Amino acid sequence: MHFFNSDGLQIAYIDHAPTGPHIDEPILLIHGFGSNHAVNWVNTLWVKFLAHSGRRVIALDNRGHGASQKVYDPAMYHTATMAEDARRLIEHLKLQRVDVMGYSMGARITAFLALNHREYVRSAVLGGLGHHLVDGLGLPLGIADAMEAPSLDGLTDPMQRMFRAFAEQTKSDLNALAACIRGSRQTLTREEAAAIRVPVLVAVGTKDDVAGNPHEAAALIPGAKALDIPGRDHNLAVGDKVFKEGVLAFLKERP
Repeated sequence: MHFFNSDGLQIAYIDHAPTGPHIDEPILLIHGFGSNHAVNWVNTLWVKFLAHSGRRVIALDNRGHGASQKVYDPAMYHTATMAEDARRLIEHLKLQRVDVMGYSMGARITAFLALNHREYVRSAVLGGLGHHLVDGLGLPLGIADAMEAPSLDGLTDPMQRMFRAFAEQTKSDLNALAACIRGSRQTLTREEAAAIRVPVLVAVGTKDDVAGNPHEAAALIPGAKALDIPGRDHNLAVGDKVFKEGVLAFLKERP
């Protein structure tokens, strides 16, 4: 585990060398809400899969998550602000351009990074985020209430219970996650989505009731492609073989 300073915050990341044929193409992975680099990308074998394909794999813990510094002001979790953490990591590693893949909240961060700093983004994969990129504010605010509830036992809403249980499983800082939900509820406008000028893949499980339709999102971004992950919901799509093979094919085909 490595750390770097992002505007005063300590951000944790891993930097995994290729284990397959070295093709000198780094990829940055940005995890979802309540997760961390290990749960989202290592445990699902993404890091191993991408490294075996010859890629240098970099994955950070978003602010408030994993081993990165925790903050409790919702304003510090604006999606554009978290995209700046990713941009500073790219600069810290002295990389010119990277492929970027995010999942769920990480996909939203990836979209903001691609819009605001296209000079650093070779391509973008938006996993677990479809048309809610422009239509919808991400996870409901009730998730923040769930993080602040005295215990899981008192929660009856299925989504609240799911995210609280996941946060406890990952040993997350519940107050930091509550602030994150309250502060990261930004969308792109349709005009901003149309202004993204990098190759984009939008990949969503066909049983995902959180992300929104990937085909509608892809239609907003010039040249973007959509990938359906058959039979998978928001959680199970992350490590799916169809997702992995689709991303690898996309990376081989993009300029």
